Amino acid sequence: MTVKQRIYRKICVCFGKYISDKTYLKLLYETRIGKKLNLKNPITFDEKLQWLKLYDRKDEYTVWADKYEVRNYVAEKLGEQYLIPLLGVWNSADELKLDDLPEQFVLKCTHDSASVCICTNKKNFDWNAAMDKLQKSLNQNYYWHSREWPYKNITPRIIAEAYMTDESGTELKDYKIYTFGGEPYLIQVDFDRFHNHRRNLYTTEWEYIDETIEYSKDPNVKIAKPEHLEEMLECSRKLAAGTISLRTDFYSINGKIYFGEITFYQEAGFAHFEHEEFAKKLGDQIKLPK
Repeated sequence: MTVKQRIYRKICVCFGKYISDKTYLKLLYETRIGKKLNLKNPITFDEKLQWLKLYDRKDEYTVWADKYEVRNYVAEKLGEQYLIPLLGVWNSADELKLDDLPEQFVLKCTHDSASVCICTNKKNFDWNAAMDKLQKSLNQNYYWHSREWPYKNITPRIIAEAYMTDESGTELKDYKIYTFGGEPYLIQVDFDRFHNHRRNLYTTEWEYIDETIEYSKDPNVKIAKPEHLEEMLECSRKLAAGTISLRTDFYSINGKIYFGEITFYQEAGFAHFEHEEFAKKLGDQIKLPK
């Protein structure tokens, strides 16, 4: 990191809340990507996501980014059968009681993306550590970190969902579908996320793409085409209808498709690509309004 980048990072950390979104993103982009952010004529995928943060803001985005409220949107567009069973919702960690939860469950906050706590066995689950993690997350507004506007006005809560695994019996591969103009274009599969996080990329016809976005690829891991891929893609179309750029996430469990979440800005618009040309190719798919 250069001296200039260190200075910019210090400014973001110490004075971030007093800086306009536009200035903050310019400083943070150069800190994390190492290049100046071009908002007048954005070209790459990351640059266009930063533009969308600033100029594509709709009230419904707050609902879609909320991990609790989005369930109503999914039920309306797709049907309740696509939702992972909900075990409860709470306003603070103090309200949760371990005895009220089943042997296995997943806890997460509704307003961020890093507070997941997975319990596969109550006897081995560190309840106090989980409560500290969740309460700390509840006290933060996720918007300030990267100026992802949809998170700004979410009511922070905790939800519990049923613990589920795919055919591996140990994890859930995450099928993240990039849509542009409401049409699926790329599928990112994240796997082994809690041990050796990797991600492979595929076309919508399930052809392997030899590129990386942030996390390492592993061409030696052969991920089978999801049994109901076309249904998954159609679900993505319905959820992303009318949007410029959106990522819709799903799981494939015992022959059924379940909704994961909606994400507006991959890696908050600070993803590192293996090849610049691929970043530009993805950027070309985002058609910004003139």
